[in-house]
Amino acid sequence: MAQPATSAITAQVLLAERLVRYDDLRPCTTAFIDTRTPGSAEKENFTIIGPGVAESPDQYVHIDIPHGFNIGGARQPPGCVNSQHSHETAEVFMIHSGQWAFCLGPNKEDGEVVLGPGDTISIPIHVFRGFRNVGDDVGFMFAVLGGDDPGRVTWAPYVFDNAQEYGLVLLDDGSLVDTTRGEKIPEGRCAISPTTDKDVARLRRLTAKEMADCVVTHDKLRPLPCPGLPELSEFPIIGAASPEEGLQAGQMAWPHGFHVRHMTVYPDVASKQHSRAEEEVILMHKGILSVDIADVSIDLGPGDVFSVPVGAARRFANGGTEMVEAFVVRGGDHPHAATLSD
Repeated sequence: MAQPATSAITAQVLLAERLVRYDDLRPCTTAFIDTRTPGSAEKENFTIIGPGVAESPDQYVHIDIPHGFNIGGARQPPGCVNSQHSHETAEVFMIHSGQWAFCLGPNKEDGEVVLGPGDTISIPIHVFRGFRNVGDDVGFMFAVLGGDDPGRVTWAPYVFDNAQEYGLVLLDDGSLVDTTRGEKIPEGRCAISPTTDKDVARLRRLTAKEMADCVVTHDKLRPLPCPGLPELSEFPIIGAASPEEGLQAGQMAWPHGFHVRHMTVYPDVASKQHSRAEEEVILMHKGILSVDIADVSIDLGPGDVFSVPVGAARRFANGGTEMVEAFVVRGGDHPHAATLSD
């Protein structure tokens, strides 16, 4: 989607359409069919960019500008569970806070991987996965889904049994009916057929050992200077090698429809002004990052999300005493080098 030229970008547009503060995130607690299942009722789902895969009309979308990928989030208290499901497009999680166990298999029988702050996992399509907060505090993680329309979730068979017990019915158009509120299936619609054992057999199975190849832990990240932008450091996590930038492929190099880098900015450092040929979304992890774009300067803190328009000249700076860490998501499978401004 074509974006306005830098000169046409106003502060009001940037702040209203492309900046989401962590404190302003609007959760949905009725997003999915398992919302009433004991152990799952307290989970909060966020759609930050794009429609996501929520099944409830209560889900609020913060940024509805197509990016070629979706950005979401999950926040859960200790012990809270997201039920087993699979996706039609790539699903990547970057842990912001808390300890999270990712469980594999239709009934969690294929093992689990436990991740903490700064870790990233990319779960291949058509693999049953679920997750739970195994830490002592409320945890939050960012999620990236491939495509402008990431399709619908395929739930494990047991999820439908639990949902029926608590009055929720998933329809063939992907929406939910809550029978405890007196809601009825609309005319022309019908309940979706629950996932069968035959459906399960068609999906891929991965062990926890195999899933380890789909993980980059925070301790493996290394600051690698960006050619042309040596003030910034980027470590490739997801995506093909970028000869233009002199960067190797990420650990998860298969096509996702987007690529993910870990960006660090040292204290008292500022980058040159530059632009990008792709959508660029900054997911803040640590520190305070100043972004200068057009006539606007924005300070981003932990948990904040900012989407920089394609072609807009931007400058990043760290005026604090703590190193800035952010996850950067850019559209497409083949990254280009930044273009320095005149």
